[in-house]
Amino acid sequence: MDQVPKHEVSATSLGGDCTYEIPKKCIFSEKDMKSWELSEAYDDYFGFIKAMNEASKAKSLKIDCEISEMTRGILNLLSTLDEWIDQTPPIEQPQRFGNKAFALWYQKCKENSSKLLEDILPRELHPAIVELKEYLTESFGNSTRIDYGTGHEMSFCMFLCCLFKLRIFQEKDSVAVVTRVFNKYLNLVRKLQKTYRMEPAGSHGVWSLDDYQFVPFIWGSAQFIGKPIIEPSMFLQDEIVNKLHQEYMFIGCIKYITEVKTGHFAEHSNQLWNISGLTTWTKVNQGLIKMYDGEVLRKFPVIQHVLFGSILRFQACEKAKFALPMQRKPSAPFSVSTLQLTREAVLSRSQSDADASNKEPGFE
Repeated sequence: MDQVPKHEVSATSLGGDCTYEIPKKCIFSEKDMKSWELSEAYDDYFGFIKAMNEASKAKSLKIDCEISEMTRGILNLLSTLDEWIDQTPPIEQPQRFGNKAFALWYQKCKENSSKLLEDILPRELHPAIVELKEYLTESFGNSTRIDYGTGHEMSFCMFLCCLFKLRIFQEKDSVAVVTRVFNKYLNLVRKLQKTYRMEPAGSHGVWSLDDYQFVPFIWGSAQFIGKPIIEPSMFLQDEIVNKLHQEYMFIGCIKYITEVKTGHFAEHSNQLWNISGLTTWTKVNQGLIKMYDGEVLRKFPVIQHVLFGSILRFQACEKAKFALPMQRKPSAPFSVSTLQLTREAVLSRSQSDADASNKEPGFE
């Protein structure tokens, strides 16, 4: 009789036997894109983006919100990674861009990822680290090319999405996940980009609104919905940028662009220049969500690098079984509660993993 492999579990809420497994790539050609667009992972991930978008509305980065123990744990993890940048200064090299010291920082992050997560996750969820750590370490750039782009940003958002699915984050954490956790991640990757002179991934940031990011423009525009402090036509004004960049993610993105780029804004950031011509933040926000779906989530050069496991699954989504992605009509509006696994399923996985671990102690 075959041995039961480590991490095998039965989670009926997910539709049959599932495993915590090392996530792997499943998109190898343009032909695979249709499967991605109909997958559970696509549905969960895009739903997560929209759920956090709702949580962001009318909320400044300085809003007084609940900071749970788990939120503090993730913030401390990001602080540790930030400290490691200071401990890994750029090296002297002839190349202007792509400082190779980033590879040293990245290796330290990769080697310590399991321990970092073990320190903050409940013990019964340690088996899930085999998946979570892959999304985390892929969030900061490529150590060979020393570049960063929307695919790496997407990996961090998938990491956060997984934490919600596993009920590590609860719905009450949503505001803090955007205004504290994601904003801290954003500051961390900007520090990486500037410290190690990282290149934009892809063709000079063609799949991002600046050279590197996209999601903070979505959630950042949502912050102004229901709180019309400024109109979209005003976000390029120096006075507005200097006054609001620490409170509103969208404005912080504009400030960062002005710090790293020279020349006329309309020339180096034409899409954002065009966005300033829209009349309301609702239109900006809705347009950015549609653009993200079309220009990031449906582009093979980005999605070919996405990893799939038992939390974010490549299998077809039931509610999309007979419909094209743009024709989907979910049975209920997306919310964090629809994303999460049942507590019973999560604990069932963990107990099964613990039992299996006793059979194969050396499995990784």
